[in-house]
Amino acid sequence: MNKLVMNFLVTEGYVEAAKKFRMESGTHPDIDLATITDRMAVKKAAQCGNVEDAIEKINDLNPEILDTNPQLFFQLQQQRLIELIRNGKVEEALEFAQEELAPRAEENQSFLEELERTISLLAFEDTSNCPVGELLDISQRLKTASEVNAAVLTSQSHEKDPKLPSLLKMLIWAQNKLDKKAAYPCINDLSNARLEDPTF
Repeated sequence: MNKLVMNFLVTEGYVEAAKKFRMESGTHPDIDLATITDRMAVKKAAQCGNVEDAIEKINDLNPEILDTNPQLFFQLQQQRLIELIRNGKVEEALEFAQEELAPRAEENQSFLEELERTISLLAFEDTSNCPVGELLDISQRLKTASEVNAAVLTSQSHEKDPKLPSLLKMLIWAQNKLDKKAAYPCINDLSNARLEDPTF
């Protein structure tokens, strides 16, 4: 159980909690905790919309990440275009799209579709009524930051998703299936993880 908790803390980037948990439980992470700080700096830059800084930090960590992942690089560049549009820099956005994104979009149909969606933001004065207005939501930044985090974790030979949430989902799924077929001791309160006697 301790390894699952440590895996969660490391994957999600909780450095201080991982250090304290290591001291209290004696569980050692399978990754150098110092690398988490660098990874979280990249993720934070992407979450804040500072894409140029995020790209620079990714390249400082491992330049091969973006070289070997054109989808991620395009996603970051798309986010940079979104930030230019968000800040009302229309001319700069058009120039950036033409010089940086259009050449990549010519080679990849999905990139072209994403570029067209993003550029269509410029056609609306009120982006709250725009059919692709969700690109300006903070959730778009978070999505990009999550992809960046996953790519950095993968480059560090660490799994990109923590195991604990998946195991909890499997537990709930299994219990739901069993509820229909049998009485069994189950865990109803996940925070306490106490088995409760079956009701007959």
